[in-house]
Amino acid sequence: MSLSRHVRIVEVGARDGLQNEKVVVPTAVKIELIDRLSDTGLQSIEATSFVSPKWVPQLADAAGVYSAIQKKPGVRYPVLVPNLQGYDRARAVGVTEVAVFTAASEAFNRKNTNASIDESIDRFAPVLERARNDGIAVRGYVSTVLGCPYQGDVPVADVVRVAKRLHDMGCYEVSLGDTIGIGTPAKARAMLAAVAERVPMSALAVHFHDTRGQALANILACLELGVAVVDSSVSGAGGCPYAHGATGNVASEDLVYMLHGLGLATGIDLDKLVATGRWLSAQLARDNGSKVGKAA
Repeated sequence: MSLSRHVRIVEVGARDGLQNEKVVVPTAVKIELIDRLSDTGLQSIEATSFVSPKWVPQLADAAGVYSAIQKKPGVRYPVLVPNLQGYDRARAVGVTEVAVFTAASEAFNRKNTNASIDESIDRFAPVLERARNDGIAVRGYVSTVLGCPYQGDVPVADVVRVAKRLHDMGCYEVSLGDTIGIGTPAKARAMLAAVAERVPMSALAVHFHDTRGQALANILACLELGVAVVDSSVSGAGGCPYAHGATGNVASEDLVYMLHGLGLATGIDLDKLVATGRWLSAQLARDNGSKVGKAA
């Protein structure tokens, strides 16, 4: 085992967590959520996504949310951008870190972005170039690394190829995502080991959904290989709008509890994180119960 002594958690609840909610969450709730998360000790909080409101109406208020949150010194607030237009919108409100995304599955990528893997990468290649000139950090996401709802198995060689391409293009970190939550520890470990042969482990992160209750086990298997960055979502919020039946991300509270139990440092106040998760769950239950559909 080669467990890192410190694990950085990338909190994705405000973006990946909320994007799959059927009822539009009020802007004020999103802002308060991020501000509460900022107070827990988290170092990276994915704030929102500058994708087309046509595709993800839940995040149509991206500019308003990012402009209003309180940016705490030392905390990173990356946002998702699909193309140069999204990048320009993000930069207009002062964004200092962005993330781009593609899949290891051709079938999933076409469903998700209406483009092949190569076409999707071509779309955000100008983002990487512009970001490099602007001094903006770029994170990369590779989804469906352990399976696809449309094509089934995804060859590990495809995951390696896409992850390496993102890293070579300038992504400082590449997050490997089990989008539909079908991975097991052995498969997760083998996938990560294969990618780490071509991309430095220090530039890799893992992102597991908990559809079959395997997320924490998968994370532990990857931590034992040396990965030190893990994505998670407060209260386990989220899913994937393009992967029917996929449940939420691994809960940040459960992840931090496990990491602290292993004696690993996170810098996160677990009590504050748990309180934030309970607060968010209450907000979502209230909004879903009253069918609130208008952003504040």
